[in-house]
This record gives sequence, structure tokens and C-alpha cells, in this order.
Amino acid sequence: MSHNIYWCLLAMAVATYLIRVLPITLIRKEIRNPFIRSFLYYVPYVTLSVMIFPAILTATQTIVSGALALVVAIVFSWRGGNIFQVSVASCIAVFLIEAVIC
Repeated sequence: MSHNIYWCLLAMAVATYLIRVLPITLIRKEIRNPFIRSFLYYVPYVTLSVMIFPAILTATQTIVSGALALVVAIVFSWRGGNIFQVSVASCIAVFLIEAVIC
């Protein structure tokens, strides 16, 4: 049983290594295609969003308070609020919503 763990760790290490090394070794010229350049430009933002979005909804006691706090954060950031104002407004929204619901 314990040998299977080592094989799994080895497979994950090889897969992670190949994902990082293959693009460096295979692509040596500058990427000029505008579609591929824009795709690669937005990959970090999409990855961060995919990791954060579920955490926003599940970090509170109810999904409703998380979703409404997300809406508050979007509104505050859309109107030019800095990260401190957006986070404080979201926290206040969660506090008020959960005080009313619970």
C-alpha cells in the first residue's frame, strides 16, 4: 500500500515538471499570434478567479451572505473603491446579512 503512494508522488512530480519545462523547451521564438498572446495574458487572472470564487461563497455561514457580499464587492470596486474599502464593505455586508438571517 505504501509503495502506491510513492508511485503517485512520482507521477505528480513528473507531470508538474513537464508542464513547466515543455513550454520553455518547445517554444523558443516570440509568440506573435494575438489570440494566443491574449489567452496567455488572461490565464493568471482566470486561475485566480477560479480558486477564489468558490471560497467567497463557502467562507460564510450561508451561501446567500457570501453571494451578496460578492455583489457588494463588485459594486464597490466598480465605483473605484480601493481593496481596503471593498473588503470592509464586504465584511460589513456579511455581518449584517448573517445577523438578519441567523
